[in-house]
Amino acid sequence: MSPLGTWEGGKEKAPAALCRKVAVAKLTGNPEVEIWGDGKQTRSFCYIDDLVEGVYRLVQSNYHQPLNIGQDRLVTIDELADIIAEIAGIEIIKKHVPGPQGVRGRNSDNTRLRQVLGWEPQISLEEGLARTYAWIEEQVRRKLEAQGVELLMKSV
Repeated sequence: MSPLGTWEGGKEKAPAALCRKVAVAKLTGNPEVEIWGDGKQTRSFCYIDDLVEGVYRLVQSNYHQPLNIGQDRLVTIDELADIIAEIAGIEIIKKHVPGPQGVRGRNSDNTRLRQVLGWEPQISLEEGLARTYAWIEEQVRRKLEAQGVELLMKSV
């Protein structure tokens, strides 16, 4: 997750796509948010600042084997959408539609990361999403205004 990243166009990752969809729901007043698949697929998400810090610590270390750098908190895509909606201050209606889902589940095991670097990511999912959502909501607002869409709510 990160502000200043890809947030539209089909190449964005799940957090950015859901931030965009929730922002559109908030700004237009249409609470329906499409989610690909059943929403039960699981992932863990790491904020970019933690990823950079982890890579920096790794290259400064004497460790020369592969090492996962990521958050070890697992959430479903439905839970991710709910967290983003809470950050946005709205209630959403999830509409599950056919679409790419990727693997059913993926998570980082940080046992070796803690052993090797004596460190693990510090930015919570909620904090990383709050930073990401604020930026994406502003991008969505600008795009909708440029398209002449009447907005229900202004950005916070």
